[in-house]
Amino acid sequence: MRELHTVHHGPSCHDACCLQIRGLSVTAEDADLLKDVDLHIHCGQIVAVIGPNGAGKSTLFRAILGQVPYTGEIRFERAGGRRTRPLVGYVPQSPAFDPGDPVSVLDLFASAIGRWPVFLPVPRALRVMVATCLARVHARELLDRRVGTLSGGELQRVLLAMALEPLPHILILDEPMSGVDIEGEHQLMDMLNEIRSSYDLSILLSTHDFATLEQYADKVVLLKQSVLKVGRARDVLASPEFRSVFHLTFERGDA
Repeated sequence: MRELHTVHHGPSCHDACCLQIRGLSVTAEDADLLKDVDLHIHCGQIVAVIGPNGAGKSTLFRAILGQVPYTGEIRFERAGGRRTRPLVGYVPQSPAFDPGDPVSVLDLFASAIGRWPVFLPVPRALRVMVATCLARVHARELLDRRVGTLSGGELQRVLLAMALEPLPHILILDEPMSGVDIEGEHQLMDMLNEIRSSYDLSILLSTHDFATLEQYADKVVLLKQSVLKVGRARDVLASPEFRSVFHLTFERGDA
């Protein structure tokens, strides 16, 4: 495991790797999906993006992934100011699988990372590799389970393990709490906390679960086409911008 050594909250990236987004805008059919978004995310941080439906959270992620055209700048720098193309791991919103589908976690994983046809037996070396990847998220016991029988939390762990192979610089999760019960939410966030404490990577996620933000997120970004507020969870949730968007008032004990 790589030792974590870049977590800090200062403006400089000279001694740390970071993702910098400047003036990012995305338009579609003359509508602004994102407008002049500026973000600065250090490796080792968990950054939560919140906002109403249609605020541009998924569009932001797709821009970082290079899946939509944009104007502005997305730049990743290693420690010492070395600019490089980042490797991005992505966990989509939980897909639906038929409970009767015979595809196992091993089959799904092997086809994703090894491009191995699911109708052929998986070679032993590839099976060992998949088991090792699942062990990163404490899910080795799911290796031979059918994907359609997994709970929401179990499926998220499998998708997370897939996103961590190969180990990325940036890990993006789009609504990872969707379809996951309360216990599963805390297990997943504990897992992400463990991952960022073990590996030198940034974690960027979108969520509607505001109650866990102060416990797990280093930074919260309130997005509604543009960045309305960014900072610590307690400051963002107590801000006039948050109240104007969600029509909610959080007490100190709520977040």
